[in-house]
Amino acid sequence: MKAIVINAYGNEDVLNYVDVERPEPKADEVLVKVHVAGVNPVDWKIRGGMGERLGLKLPIFLGGEIAGTIEKIGGDVRDFKEGDAVYGIVTSGGYAEYAIAKIGEMAIKPQSLDFENAAAIPLGALTAWQAMFDLANLNSGQRILITAASGGVGSLAVQLARAKGAFVIGMASGRNEAFVRDLGADEFVDYTKQHFEEVVKDVDVVFDTVGSDTFERAFQTLKKGGFLVTAVQFPSEEKAQEFGVKAARVYCKPNAEQLAAIGKLVDEGRLKAHVSTVLPLVEVKKALQLSESGRTRGKIVLQIETSF
Repeated sequence: MKAIVINAYGNEDVLNYVDVERPEPKADEVLVKVHVAGVNPVDWKIRGGMGERLGLKLPIFLGGEIAGTIEKIGGDVRDFKEGDAVYGIVTSGGYAEYAIAKIGEMAIKPQSLDFENAAAIPLGALTAWQAMFDLANLNSGQRILITAASGGVGSLAVQLARAKGAFVIGMASGRNEAFVRDLGADEFVDYTKQHFEEVVKDVDVVFDTVGSDTFERAFQTLKKGGFLVTAVQFPSEEKAQEFGVKAARVYCKPNAEQLAAIGKLVDEGRLKAHVSTVLPLVEVKKALQLSESGRTRGKIVLQIETSF
């Protein structure tokens, strides 16, 4: 089967499109025939050297977000059967024609979505869900600021927060205002024209996917007792205490139950994927370059299998 593998860390030149042996599922695993894989910043970060810091061993098979069909099930698997259309997160090897997933990493694909749009949801939606609901305990009627609201994670966060009944303030560049408002944002902040911390005040929750200076300034927007949750930064306990708030980093974990709940919102029309670019697997270098540019709206996906 075809797969993307790296044998060294570096830029896109270390990406290899190769033939490898198809894996076999263990008792608690399923083999998924991958139709589409989602592209995420963690992929090019691992390629660039983060894999070493995480303790990963070369060679590394890239890709963690997939949509496809069950090809084969392990002996202990009861919730799936061969041929089921699924979506979810795998530990590695999603940029391939076949991938291994453990029980609890996959859920049945939303019926209303094709594979391209289904592959755009799992990682971003789970990250947003676990950040806003599990960590920050966002509830109906609360105010939330979402940075990078037009991005792959932010665009899903806006919709999930809105579905929860929160008052959503979306931040992005002005060219994305209509897009972010269409997602359901109640207010919009153009960070290119104003200092957001001067116009946004007394929010209950901030969900940040930008980091750096944006993360640091976001503390000023929170009310006392508020919660800043980030997907990209390592929060300082001292800084949180200084502002009288809580801060935490979200680490997305596979969760089939949450994926099923997310899928229900999709089929109810309350959550939509926004795919910006579809490329074949062989163009993985271009896909990661686009992701690394940070200027895409919505999601980049790689089409693995075209005969579905």
